[in-house]
Amino acid sequence: MEDGKIVFTTEDGEEIAFYILEETTISGVNYLLVTDSDEEEAEALILKEQKADNEEETVYDVVEDEEELKAISKVFEELLEDIDINM
Repeated sequence: MEDGKIVFTTEDGEEIAFYILEETTISGVNYLLVTDSDEEEAEALILKEQKADNEEETVYDVVEDEEELKAISKVFEELLEDIDINM
């Protein structure tokens, strides 16, 4: 993680960089609010930290569960007063 960016490597070996807007921990689970652009109207994703099978690497999955997504979105909106999250 450098300069507010994090680089992920896909299963295909492709590297994708995201800008980290905010991060939080809820009930022992780490979440990241990221975007692929530093534009004001950028698309954002909420990522949830998962432990890999080998326990040595950290894996992030996109939060897709609607209830979890709504709850975490509200937390990020409170943390970032100047941001509006629309689903």
